[in-house]
Amino acid sequence: MDSSDTMQQLDRLSMINFRNHEQAEFRFCPKINCLAGNNGTGKTNVLDAIYYLSMTKSCFNLSDMQNIRYDNDFFVIQGEYLRKGTPENIYCGVRRGQKKVFKRNRKEYERMSEHIGLLPVVMISPADGSLITGGSDERRRFMNEVISQYDRRYLHEMMSYNRALEQRNALLKTFAENRTFDREMLEAWNEQLTVAGNSIFEHRTTFCNALIPLFQEYYRHISGGNEKVELAYRSQLQEKDFRVLLHETVEKDRALQFTTGGVHKDDLLLLMNGIPIRRSGSQGQQKTFLVSLKMANSDFIRRHCGIMPVLLLDDIFDKFDAHRVGRIVQLVAGEHFGQIFITDTGREHIENILRQTDCAFQLFEIA
Repeated sequence: MDSSDTMQQLDRLSMINFRNHEQAEFRFCPKINCLAGNNGTGKTNVLDAIYYLSMTKSCFNLSDMQNIRYDNDFFVIQGEYLRKGTPENIYCGVRRGQKKVFKRNRKEYERMSEHIGLLPVVMISPADGSLITGGSDERRRFMNEVISQYDRRYLHEMMSYNRALEQRNALLKTFAENRTFDREMLEAWNEQLTVAGNSIFEHRTTFCNALIPLFQEYYRHISGGNEKVELAYRSQLQEKDFRVLLHETVEKDRALQFTTGGVHKDDLLLLMNGIPIRRSGSQGQQKTFLVSLKMANSDFIRRHCGIMPVLLLDDIFDKFDAHRVGRIVQLVAGEHFGQIFITDTGREHIENILRQTDCAFQLFEIA
């Protein structure tokens, strides 16, 4: 396959009133783009704007209104891409009190979900630490973000599942408030939950089985170590049919007034030498684990989508020794990765690292 058939490239990015940027415009090179500057200058916000244009939202779970620059009423982000050799113009506009506007080539989307997967993206940032230290909802979000970028049906099933879950929980609460119970009404939502939930379970199982060997290979390459790292998908549906599970937990659900069984309880165990890495791994090992996981994601999406994701590396070199930094840069400079964006606080530091590769790069100083 010709590389142009798998490439996406952000040529130009413009922002107005996005986070701390009043107005900014960038023209990027096709391979490695580095944004250097002190903390607080807005380097991460540039990466988040790129993420926004792919995922229709901030990477950091901020509401749209929180991304409007202080004391302003709106923000605009616009990107000019080359996707598989075809120009794509993506526009996002948010104004206080109004509906978000998202356009592809000047045509507004009716549903934001229609855009997900067109321009795949992977962000690696210090916030990824929540995958290790946070609850299972963080790891489910991680799985959802990756799978939805290469399988649009999965995204629709997740939306359908969440709607049915919300309605079933509301019904359980109504039963409790009115001291009534209607099994047939509950069964209608059970049916919707099981259809969508079984499909989500199958997608997650397939994804994890395919991702694990890729992830382990990246970890070995970056760490050069002998630690055994694993991912283990855990779901109640591995032990029991979903319909049976809902019937068996119905009395518990009535008492607690919410649904206790289903794929919304799934988890992804992150293990080193058979022990959760949050307990067994050093800071360096944990960071290597997360970087390896996200790089495997990028490679996985490339293989399944037929297009290279844009890779956003936000301040990832902190706590890494020179050898690991070198291995990471050599990897992303290789043929399995497309356009890369890196932030770093030291211009000379990152420039020296990049000059050791044969890759074209461009350096931006953010002040």
